[in-house]
Parts: sequence; C-alpha cells; structure tokens
Amino acid sequence: MLTVLLLAAGSARAQENLPQRPPAPTKIDPSGEVDRLKESCGAFKIAPCAEELFTGQPVHIAVASFAPQNGFGAGLAYLGHKTTENWRVTWNSDAVASINGSWRAGFYLKFVDTYEKPIGGGLGTKGRKKPRVLSELPEHPVFNLYAQAISLNKLLYFGLGPATTLAGRTFYGVTQTIVGGSAVKPFNARLNASLYGEINGRFVNIRPSTGQPSPSIGMLYTEATAPGLTSQPGTLQLGEGLRIRPAYFDDVFRLNYSLAYQQFFTPGNSTFSFQRLTADLLQEYVLHSKSIRPYLLPRDNNPNGPDACDDPGRDESKMTEEEKNKAKEHPCAYVTRNFEGTIGFRFFLAASMTPGGNLVPFYFQPTLGGADINSNPSLGSYQDLRFRAPNVMLLRQSFEHSVWNLPLGVAFMADEGKVALIRGDLGSNPWVHSFSAGLTLRAGGFPQVFLLFSWGGNEGTHTIANVNPSLLGGGGRPSLF
Repeated sequence: MLTVLLLAAGSARAQENLPQRPPAPTKIDPSGEVDRLKESCGAFKIAPCAEELFTGQPVHIAVASFAPQNGFGAGLAYLGHKTTENWRVTWNSDAVASINGSWRAGFYLKFVDTYEKPIGGGLGTKGRKKPRVLSELPEHPVFNLYAQAISLNKLLYFGLGPATTLAGRTFYGVTQTIVGGSAVKPFNARLNASLYGEINGRFVNIRPSTGQPSPSIGMLYTEATAPGLTSQPGTLQLGEGLRIRPAYFDDVFRLNYSLAYQQFFTPGNSTFSFQRLTADLLQEYVLHSKSIRPYLLPRDNNPNGPDACDDPGRDESKMTEEEKNKAKEHPCAYVTRNFEGTIGFRFFLAASMTPGGNLVPFYFQPTLGGADINSNPSLGSYQDLRFRAPNVMLLRQSFEHSVWNLPLGVAFMADEGKVALIRGDLGSNPWVHSFSAGLTLRAGGFPQVFLLFSWGGNEGTHTIANVNPSLLGGGGRPSLF
C-alpha cells in the first residue's frame, strides 16, 4: 500500500509539469456504515469494531442500565442531525430490553439555536483574559421534544417514611409513558447560568410483580399505606429551574448548582396534585489535570441526544468533505484517557408541598438507598429504593481518581441522608449513613461505570454496578419521578 501511494504521488508530481486544464474538484465518497463495519470488524480490529458497533451512525447498538433490579439492556438506536445557518437539529430514537422483560423505547428531537451575534469592535483592556467557565463551548438555547415509554418489572417498596423495616419489603411493576418538551436559555456567561423549563404529560400504570423473593405490593399495602396503588390518574407536570455552573481558578474549583420548582396536576383526581422544590448543590475540586472535555458532563442544554456522542464544537459549515467524513467515521474521537480526579461535596434536598391535605403518589416520591428509579446512587449499603418519602435530604462527600493513564479509576463515597413524611420533620428525623469504595471505568476523563462495595448503617452490605445514564456524553432522558 505504501508503494502504491508513493507511485501515485510521483505520478502526480510529473503531471504537474505538463500544461493541463485544472481538474474538476474531487468529491470524496464517504464510506457507509456497512463498509466501516467490514473494514474494522471484518479485520478483527477490536477497538475500531467496538467503536463502530456502539457509536456508529446512523444506526448502532444501544445499551441501557435500567432501574435497579431490572438489569442491563441492549437494543438498537437510530440517530441523525441536520445543521443550518442558525440551527442544529438532531433526532434520536432507540429501543432496548433486558433479560427480565423490562424495556424502554423513545424518540427525542432537539433544536439547538446556534446563531451568533456579529462580533464588533469595542474598548477594553489589552491583554485582559476572558473569565474561564466550565464549558469550553459557547452555551446556546436548546429546545427538546420527546416521547418515551418504559416498563420495569421489578421495583422495591418498603413503605413510606423513615420507620420502615426490611419485613415490609414488597415488589411491584410499573409502566410510564412521558410525552413533553423542555427548553434551556443561557443568560450569564460568567456564571454559566441558564433558565430551564419543562412540560410533561405522565401516564403511569402500577401492576403486581409476582414470583419474587418477597410478596407483591398489593399483599401487604393498601391505598392508605401506598397512595396511588389502586388508581394512577394522568398527570400534567410543569417545571421551572435555574442552573449555574461556573468554574474558578483555571477550572480547579467548580460549582454545579440547580434549583427547580415542579407542579404536578392530576385532573382525574385532584387529591394527587402537589408541588416539589428541589435543590442540588455540587462543589468539585479538580486534582492534577485541568484540560478536560466538559461537554461530557450531564447538562440540560447538551446539544446531543441520549445515544449521540458527537463533538458539538465541530462546525460543519467550515469543514472540508474529508473532515466531515472523518467525523462520521469517528464521532466519539474525543473520548480520552486522562490522569485526573476530583474531590466533591454535594447537598440534595427535595421538599414537597401538598395543599389541602393532598397526597404525593408513592410512584412520584423520591427515594434514598442503593439507587433510585433513575439509577442515581445514594446510601449504597442499603437496598435499592429503601427509604421513600415526599421529603428527602442527602449529603455526600466523594473522591474519584484515575489510575495512571488507564481508563480505570478508584472511588470513595460517604453518604448521610434522611427522609420525612412532613417537611418539618426533616430537622428532627435521624440521619442514616453509608460508605462506598470501588473501581470506576472512565471515558473522556469522567467516571462512567461504577463498581462499588458499600457498608455502614445497620442493614449489612451491598454491591453496586452503576452505569452513568450519559455514558456516551449525550443529553439525559426525562426523570421518572
């Protein structure tokens, strides 16, 4: 092959000395996905083959980490995008299923406003540096439309409040369909701040889960002890929020703060209408490396869909055909192995308001213990979904660091949490605690898969395998509660 290239180059140089008409521009014919699969997998090139199978476009294998107890799933994803002068439009659909019969299917449409105001001259101080913010990319308004259905066959319910026991463990299944949209509007570059809004229609169906090690939910609980057990009316959910994600001292100290207010309306049964205020405050101190890929961080205005990992910094209008083809062949080329780590401190609070004696359906209540229905871990030594209540509070201290230049890391977490049926009881209810340590698998400088052993509290130990929902760097899916 090298000889052929050298001969071709020599022939081209010889022809340059002859008077000729200028050749017509050559249009590079991009290799299709099937051709790339033949080239990589047919030649048994493990890394390129895996990259094409799991990140190729427009179709690739989709993987999913379902809610705890429901395992990992696999299926297919289809994605694409269209870029115009002022908009970047992406679409993403996928369907996955696990071995226990749980499944998820969805369609996600995203509009990114890429319009940039013309740059004009102005007065300023020569040599003054622009304040560094967490994202290396300019923040743009993002609009999302989506429709998603998910069915989970094995979820845990121990009752409500802090006084539940292991003897009250039961299982149930749920199907939830979410149709809606959201919008994110950045408004302050220094604070990397944005406003967030959403509107969702939620349709839930609760069912028994039989053949499990503990009884089905209906055998131990009633409508009085599990609100929403016998009837699940359709719910209109609105939400507004504020996010700020500034970084200071050359990206060494980061803040990731969010404040959200949600309203749940149930026209079919006003008893289940309520509001929720959520505060999620994360502080991180970066160790060693400062040159990370921040668009891998989960964020509301991520320009990618759930199954996409394109570099949003690529401007196709300024790319040659060869560069476009290379980008299609390696959409996730930014996934790197970096020597870095973080120390983090997190405070999370969810407080519900139920005017007029209304109730929060148990399937919309947040949980602590193991991992919640969105696969977010907390109090790892306890069983999944162990503590459930309308009001929860969590404190976390964490340390995560890569191992040399390998795609591996070590992690340690300490969690303290409490739940309350009434907001005023959050102050007096007891704290429960848990410690976790283990390994992480990293991509793009961030931990994406956690393999943790947890202990502490008074209910034994627990081993957790958790996959970051934003494994490929794409935008997140709507929350299930």
